[in-house]
Amino acid sequence: MKEKIKALIVDDERFSREELSYLLDTYEQIEVIGEAGSGDEAIMKTLQLQPDVLFLDVEMPKMDGMAVARFVHELKKIPEIIFATAYPDFAAEAFRHEALDYLLKPFDEEQLGEAIQRLEKKLHRGAFSPPQVPQPTKLAVEGEDTIDYLNPNDIMYVSREDRVTKIVGKTKMYETKSALKEVEERLNRFSFFRIHKSFLVNLDHIHRLTPWFNGAYQLELQGTDEKLPVSRNYVKGLRKKLEL
Repeated sequence: MKEKIKALIVDDERFSREELSYLLDTYEQIEVIGEAGSGDEAIMKTLQLQPDVLFLDVEMPKMDGMAVARFVHELKKIPEIIFATAYPDFAAEAFRHEALDYLLKPFDEEQLGEAIQRLEKKLHRGAFSPPQVPQPTKLAVEGEDTIDYLNPNDIMYVSREDRVTKIVGKTKMYETKSALKEVEERLNRFSFFRIHKSFLVNLDHIHRLTPWFNGAYQLELQGTDEKLPVSRNYVKGLRKKLEL
């Protein structure tokens, strides 16, 4: 069961406190733990009850809502503040006190609901978490008449030549019209790295890296004599990946 958000209602008008308490009672995630009819009482109850949020009126005798907001920002545990007032003129000042929201009387239930949502998100309680979508574990390679599903771990490298992308596995080579960039994006969760504008290699199959010329290198893969070019622009990044 999720921990409820503890709310303290601060307003010098009893009927306003009762109305807001009634509205908040419809939200099962909110627990009204107390009410205060003045700024002094608000500070005392904030210290005693440790609320998560103050629903705070602005215009109150002696100590107004802005003074209460200044005080609670000096506390070790600072509650969120949602101003609830009949006066629209204080909104700019309210947000200088890092108010989460500014509600006007008479309270609009839709705006109150939006304020509660923002409060939940800020406190990381009851926030909506989208369902986890399973990530694909196979690379689909569409041919002329078939679709082959390859285990990315079995792919040694991918190359692009004459508008055809070749996917070279341990025992077989596949061709697709998909651009190299598209295949690279589909393999970005696996151990693949771009070594050349036309080559993408599986880091797990690299055997040896040999200097070639002009800062470029040649790369040898396990189980094959084939050598792949490594452009000098990619050498530093490749070595960093291999030397982790």
